[in-house]
Amino acid sequence: MRIRTCIGVAAAACLAGVAVDLWIGRPLPATLVDLGVVGLIGLIGLWVGHLLSRQRGRLTVARDIAEAAQRAVLPSPPDRVGSFSVAARYEPAQTEARIGGDLYAVQETPFGLRAIVGDVVGKGLRAVPAVSAVLGAFREAAESAPDLGVLAQRLDHALERDCHADEQSAEYYTTALLAEIPASGDTVTVLSMGHPAPYLLHPGKVTQLEPTTPDPPLGTGLPEAAQDSTPDIFPLPPDATVLMLTDGVLEARNRHGTFYDPTATLTRRTGAHPKDIVDALVRSVSQWTDGERQDDLAVLALARTPASRQEADLAARGQWTPTLLPLRAPNASPAPSPTYRNKQGF
Repeated sequence: MRIRTCIGVAAAACLAGVAVDLWIGRPLPATLVDLGVVGLIGLIGLWVGHLLSRQRGRLTVARDIAEAAQRAVLPSPPDRVGSFSVAARYEPAQTEARIGGDLYAVQETPFGLRAIVGDVVGKGLRAVPAVSAVLGAFREAAESAPDLGVLAQRLDHALERDCHADEQSAEYYTTALLAEIPASGDTVTVLSMGHPAPYLLHPGKVTQLEPTTPDPPLGTGLPEAAQDSTPDIFPLPPDATVLMLTDGVLEARNRHGTFYDPTATLTRRTGAHPKDIVDALVRSVSQWTDGERQDDLAVLALARTPASRQEADLAARGQWTPTLLPLRAPNASPAPSPTYRNKQGF
């Protein structure tokens, strides 16, 4: 309510009080007392309204800053990275904060597509420095680290360097899952550092890709342990989707304390687009917990898009246009089949 409206209401209350007193014939001193009481209450209401207005303005600024921080620290990945369709979703435990301790990133590198999903011990704004350190190191090291073991070493070193100087270093330990899909797209390499295993979805089947020997979380002395790390390599069918998530999904509980099992929801969505899979999973978790979040939640889905479907997607977005060769004379050599190029000429 605007300040002018509040003043108008207070003035109307004063006039109404005086009118009632005059109508019932109250003495003038009593009328003045009533007028003073109503006026005082009106002034208190105006002051409270002013404080609430200032508080709303500060809250709006704080929410804008939180959203900007989230976009800077944890930007949404593009819908497509190379020949892969990508979908991601993040839901913080503290809704007002809009940012917390879960992280994800996808990057196309000379070694293929590389992705990370992680979970900092703790939640809320206290976990943001660790999220920033891990994601910054991943974006830099994913381009040059020859394998996932070396990449994990560099992430651990960045976390140790940037965060463990803080007195509350215990809150910066981070479970993480690294995945790599080579250009051939026929396998997925997974390295787990104390993180929930990913899921492989292909029509009619959901498989959890359990690691043979999980490594300790980032920030627990991984540089020594990662030297002997042996990532697991799994076959990747051409129509499969790799789904990576945090324990905010697996540890979500209903009113009876039962943990959520994503298998049923994922089985019904094995042939769907990654975005539909992610949306259905997050919606199912919310229904399971009656909308209450006990922990941060992050989900990342990757699926190779066939060439024909990729062209259709580009055409739908106006980035793919046919270039037909000119007609030839009847006695000329047969014209070649039409070729298709996108607007960039590829």
